[in-house]
Amino acid sequence: MKIALGVTGGVAAYKAAELARRLQDRGFRVQVVMTDAAQEFVRPLTFAALTGEKVITRMFAQRDSSDVTYGDATATLDSSVEHISVAQSIDALVVAPATAATLARFAQGLSEDFLSTLYLATTAPVIVAPAMNVNMWRHAATQANLATLRERGVTIVEPGSGYLACGMTGEGRLAEVDEIVEAVLARVTQSQDLKGEHILVSAGPTMEPIDPVRFVGNRSSGKMGYAIAEAARRRGAHVTLVSGPTALTPPALDEFVSVETTAEMRAAMLERFAKASITIMTAAVADFTPAVQSSQKIKREGSLTLELVPTADILAELGSRRAPGQLLVGFAAETENVVSHARGKLQRKHLDAIVCNDVSRPGIGFSSDRNAGRILTADDEIEIPEMSKLEMAGRILDALVALRAQQKAPKVTS
Repeated sequence: MKIALGVTGGVAAYKAAELARRLQDRGFRVQVVMTDAAQEFVRPLTFAALTGEKVITRMFAQRDSSDVTYGDATATLDSSVEHISVAQSIDALVVAPATAATLARFAQGLSEDFLSTLYLATTAPVIVAPAMNVNMWRHAATQANLATLRERGVTIVEPGSGYLACGMTGEGRLAEVDEIVEAVLARVTQSQDLKGEHILVSAGPTMEPIDPVRFVGNRSSGKMGYAIAEAARRRGAHVTLVSGPTALTPPALDEFVSVETTAEMRAAMLERFAKASITIMTAAVADFTPAVQSSQKIKREGSLTLELVPTADILAELGSRRAPGQLLVGFAAETENVVSHARGKLQRKHLDAIVCNDVSRPGIGFSSDRNAGRILTADDEIEIPEMSKLEMAGRILDALVALRAQQKAPKVTS
């Protein structure tokens, strides 16, 4: 496995040499990427000698280049887009030390050098170990940038507290090398724990037409389902996402299917269900649809009475069709008696797990970037405190990995 080790400009840059060696001892290939400021503290030759790999020091380094003549001018062309090739070849991006400026570039999506461009281009797990002056660490801007990165799934290895190179005392000292190595191992191991699984996810609302203009629907934004699909892909799964209408940009997945009505979602899910080893039904499917759909826009002429009929119960149908070894997970968005209603749904629809939450709570649920709730199984109940939906997606997948392990464990008989 290969790691890109980003080294930025701080006194703690010398500790990156020890980190590179320790990662190699754990079996990783390490390629170092240095910012200009980092080279003021440690020479690239140090890392080249330690790793046996090319050290990347600037954005437009020449590699396998050739000269091309245009009239009286000669240009040298680089034959590879190196930040893309590195981004695609690594299993993790580790940045240690990570300065306040680097955290800001990452959080704001600024591609000002090779390292910040690599961060934007890679889909591998990202682990950063900040190191800086205590006041810089405590500054509201730095803390806001850290919060943004956490919500995007970046692992932050918190700095230690003590005497700093600037002469002050407090937080900001680079975490111990052992702590950074353990964080890398945990994240990289996790990132592959769904390899071999085919995960089918539904997301968003469904819309049931009343006429060519109006519809019956709900407030679902699709953010939770999209977060689960993205988190599962990062952890090595083959992912199919079936989505109702949302304003979200689909993540890079193996298959994305866009639907509108409950009937369309049912058809898409049933078509793909047999091939899925894990199905996670986060979609807020409309429970009712108009009995009659007008082919023309209904004019505002007096009162209007709509007759609604039940839609198909997709989750229950999947529960009745699942084969041995398939895991099936549902969601329950409730406003009262959350756990009891969800546990009843878990049993009625033959689910392995259900994620329930109180959507009447302010700041979480529909349209929010944050969520909270509980994961219920036949034998367990896991509480998830308020966090970003991407973080919650990780907790849900952790629970499914544990369920899968229980399935595979040998049965003990007395």
